[in-house]
Amino acid sequence: MLSRLMSSSIRSLDRECNCTVRLLDDSEYTCTIQRDAKGQYLFDLICHHLNLLEKDYFGIRYVDPDKQRHWLEFTKSIAKQMKSQPPFTMCLRVKFYPPDPAALREEITRYLVFLQVKRDLYHGRLLCKTSDAALLAAYILQAEIGDYDPGKHPEGYSSKFQFFPKHSEKLERRIAEIHKTELIGQTPETSELNFLQKAQMLETYGVDPHPCKDVSGNPAFLAFTPFGFTVLQGNRRVHFLKWEEVTKLKFEAKTFHIYANQKEDKKIILTYFAPTPEACKHLWKCGVENQAFYKLEKSSQVRTVSSSNLFFKGSRFRYSGKVAKEVMEQSAKIKRDPPEIHRAGMVPSRSCPSITHGPRLTSVPRTRRRAVHISIMEGLESLRDSAHSTPVRSVSHGDSFMSSRGQMVDGSEASTSAVISDEAYSPSDSVLPTPVAEHGMEPLARHLNGAPCSIDEEKDSEAGTSKEGQAAEFGPGRRALRMVRSRPSPPSDVEELNKFILSVLRLFLVTIGLLFALLLLLIMLTESDLDIAFLRDIRKTPEFQQFHFEYFCPLRRWFACKLRWMGGFLVSK
Repeated sequence: MLSRLMSSSIRSLDRECNCTVRLLDDSEYTCTIQRDAKGQYLFDLICHHLNLLEKDYFGIRYVDPDKQRHWLEFTKSIAKQMKSQPPFTMCLRVKFYPPDPAALREEITRYLVFLQVKRDLYHGRLLCKTSDAALLAAYILQAEIGDYDPGKHPEGYSSKFQFFPKHSEKLERRIAEIHKTELIGQTPETSELNFLQKAQMLETYGVDPHPCKDVSGNPAFLAFTPFGFTVLQGNRRVHFLKWEEVTKLKFEAKTFHIYANQKEDKKIILTYFAPTPEACKHLWKCGVENQAFYKLEKSSQVRTVSSSNLFFKGSRFRYSGKVAKEVMEQSAKIKRDPPEIHRAGMVPSRSCPSITHGPRLTSVPRTRRRAVHISIMEGLESLRDSAHSTPVRSVSHGDSFMSSRGQMVDGSEASTSAVISDEAYSPSDSVLPTPVAEHGMEPLARHLNGAPCSIDEEKDSEAGTSKEGQAAEFGPGRRALRMVRSRPSPPSDVEELNKFILSVLRLFLVTIGLLFALLLLLIMLTESDLDIAFLRDIRKTPEFQQFHFEYFCPLRRWFACKLRWMGGFLVSK
């Protein structure tokens, strides 16, 4: 009896696992979940912990053992998605950036979005010009430390904070000047809202960059924003397609295709190559979800999409959440007292610190905090001299293809290309750094604001327990560095021919399988007792009579004999 109780308790423990989710303020939420628990259960626990109702903008991100980032799917089991042994480590992040942060119903939601956008600014994902950068940093300063106080804030106090991957003394002085003179009296809530409204107008708002290469081998970053699909190269946005213009997203292996209709008589096809097939599939799924969220009117319009034109080939995926319009309508119905917000203030941050050089920094030295940004800078170094936009295949009237370098077809580049930062803006060095030597990263060192920095990985990352797995959450820099060094060439004609032959073979095998299944179904129907004119005519033919007496009846007797023997064998046992 005791052994039974012990075994049942052990089995119940095996069905449970620990899960840690790092929140946007870098605090951690730990819970115990069942092994068969789905992602929605964990997400609801986190939202209840945060007292968050406008939760459809957020998601849970994790890194698999192959160091590939993923969004946790809420309709599937957590354990099956993680592909690793517990305890599980994940991160809460903004998955769908609100098109208008001011329209958010509750302040708690705006605060969490503020933390995410501040993190984007710190990691170099939110790029802007010098004037915009100074104002954004001043808003952060006002939200965190309040009004300028000469007694508390000595000369050069703004240099004690890290807002960007890299910045200059001139920019620090400008940040302090704005904070001292223009933001006096603003509450943290007002400063955060002003920060979001300013960030919303930037070209890189809501950008979660995916490192890729175009058909010429030039590095590029693909991203999905609340307003459409964008491509970044160097310090420019070289392509922008509104969600209404995007018609189809496809991928095969490492190749990603975007189909769009910019005008009634012109179709655009963009082709890019991801570092790995897994990265390409993640890119495709992100695009499908963003397009469904921002483009559709109702979630009932969501359809299952395939990564290929052939039904038996490729991946199938369906977005399972609400769309933006439904989220806004649901938010308008919220009627409760505003929940209390516990702002992180000056608490040191693992991945997005804007903290002073006081005693709090003993566990996270300034050089270590900047090391991760150097790795991002090195990973994106090849974008400095990249002045090429992606060659575009333009289809006019459905039958003509053209390629162009440096501009889109019919001069439409002027409407989509935009400078997102200037050379004088020091934070833009995170995507426009000094070229990297080919021998590796270890001997490299940089000096930022007089502090020497080595290229060590940051000890505490945003996702995963291993250093390599954690580095993936900080952005595409390190993965882009590996991709830049290897520089995979576009598929050759032989590879394209092999893909075509494989597609034909798949089609042939599927056709043979369908014909065989139809033949079996027809035999079952003709040998059944169904009295249908069509079947009666078949039964009267000499061919069927011969098949029935010479093949079907002996085969049926053989199966019946085997079944009787197996039944007798099981009864005797």
